[in-house]
Amino acid sequence: MPSRPALTTWLPFLGWPRPDRTLLRGEFWAGMTVGLMLVPQGVAYAQLAGMPLITGMYASLIPMLVAVLWGSSVRLGVGPTALTSLLTGTSLVGLAQPGSAHWVTLAVWLAILCGLLQALLGVVRFGWLLSLVTSPVLNGFTQAAALLIVISQLPALLGLTASWHDVLAAPSWRLLDGHAAAFGLASLALLWLAQRWRRNFPAAIVVIAITAAASWLLGFAAHGGKVIGTLPQGLPHPFLPGWLSWDEFGALVMPVMVITLVSFLETASSAKVDHAQGGTRWNQNQDLIAHGLAKVSSGLCGAFPTSASFSRSALNLYAGAQTGWATLFAFALVLAALLWLVPLLFHVPQSVLAAVVIVAIKGLIKPMSMLRVWRLSRVESVTGLLTFAVTLLSAPRMYWGVLIGLLVNLSHFLYQRLHPRIIEVGLHADGTLRDRQLWRLPPLAGDVLALRMDAALDFASATALEKRVSDELASRPGVRHLCLFAQPINRIDVTGVEAFVRLQLLMQSRGGLFHVSGLKLPVEKTLQAAQALKASGHLVVHRTDAQAISALASAAHAVA
Repeated sequence: MPSRPALTTWLPFLGWPRPDRTLLRGEFWAGMTVGLMLVPQGVAYAQLAGMPLITGMYASLIPMLVAVLWGSSVRLGVGPTALTSLLTGTSLVGLAQPGSAHWVTLAVWLAILCGLLQALLGVVRFGWLLSLVTSPVLNGFTQAAALLIVISQLPALLGLTASWHDVLAAPSWRLLDGHAAAFGLASLALLWLAQRWRRNFPAAIVVIAITAAASWLLGFAAHGGKVIGTLPQGLPHPFLPGWLSWDEFGALVMPVMVITLVSFLETASSAKVDHAQGGTRWNQNQDLIAHGLAKVSSGLCGAFPTSASFSRSALNLYAGAQTGWATLFAFALVLAALLWLVPLLFHVPQSVLAAVVIVAIKGLIKPMSMLRVWRLSRVESVTGLLTFAVTLLSAPRMYWGVLIGLLVNLSHFLYQRLHPRIIEVGLHADGTLRDRQLWRLPPLAGDVLALRMDAALDFASATALEKRVSDELASRPGVRHLCLFAQPINRIDVTGVEAFVRLQLLMQSRGGLFHVSGLKLPVEKTLQAAQALKASGHLVVHRTDAQAISALASAAHAVA
């Protein structure tokens, strides 16, 4: 029989603390707070994804349960999010009509394929791939996506009855539904004020209730106003999507990769905060599996890809959630809403849903963060700005922003690897070895070239080191001692070994000595295995920098 630690590895919910009355009381109120926010957000995000509105609640139910039972971060608010909903909607433009049966099928396949890819990455322990997307790239993408979300919601918020092109070509108040705009702008103001007053107040559901009552009293729907309307009541039925053509599967490849990446980066940003507050270690591979299964379950319910919401996760922590029991209470509330409360949403104006989306994503818009990055690294700042610009210009194919940012970032990383920092060192007055040019230090000796490379000696850096040595020796024919201070070199590959041997032969051809100081054990073992450290009259290995400096000084005196 498997031990309990082994079982909790695969079934993390078995490790939850046994609840008592005090714990359950706190978890109940935290769960109610998140659940009351999730119901209106789920419906609003379904509209953003171009899906039938009820699928937003389907995506809020089973996926939340799957993620909390199998995830290592039990206080995350899993369900529909603004970014994944927008990516879903924009990725399917041109493939089907929004809201149609084929659109739903495509969105379901997106959820299933994203979930399977994410779960596979977790199974093979590929959580480290998250490191490929840097903070500036993610920041540039989320800022642009947030701006696009706001722009996409303005027509519904203001009750526009025409396209932006028609409005800009012939502005007229007749193109505006005044009642819808009043509902939307009033809701926007109330939600914003409520957030400033008390973060954990379930303002969204209160505003939804107030506007639904006002809409019913004014007969907004009867006069042609756009409302949520009739939604199917009850639990979601199993949904098995029809098979797509190979061309359609090909069109989903890029969106699947980007949604998988972006959604888990959303998860990572929330999970790191969760575990930092709880003093626990984040198991990113377990969360990859759990949130992948959550996406698959969302698709099998006929809904769209889910993720971890930063705003709902932060609200869960702020409301005092301690364990996954809070999420189970939120699940119960969404379940009750599906079973009994859906008819109450009939009269809610769609402009109110737009206000809910805009307020939910306003925290993603942080223009000052670009300036802070500029002060730290202009290259990374330019990368973030390029990601921002490409994301905006490539809409609705927004994933090009992430891919271009990722490509530029990897190119910069490769450039740095190909151009490592190689300095000639001199002895500073405090006894340390420092950059001779920067600190205006004399050489260790007149016939000595002392170099230090702050990088691994591998295929990327070997050519740069050999070129630097060759250039220095060509300009200084009197050099007889080449010393490589190798302590910063923590890895060497076959190309590096070959370069190391060529440096020995170069000094041998000049009748000089090649000194190596401070070799680390992994590097030394590799060189010994390659027989590159054999006793020779042209190679001297020093254990410490102090020994190397002393030996070089003695050699200089001997020549003098």
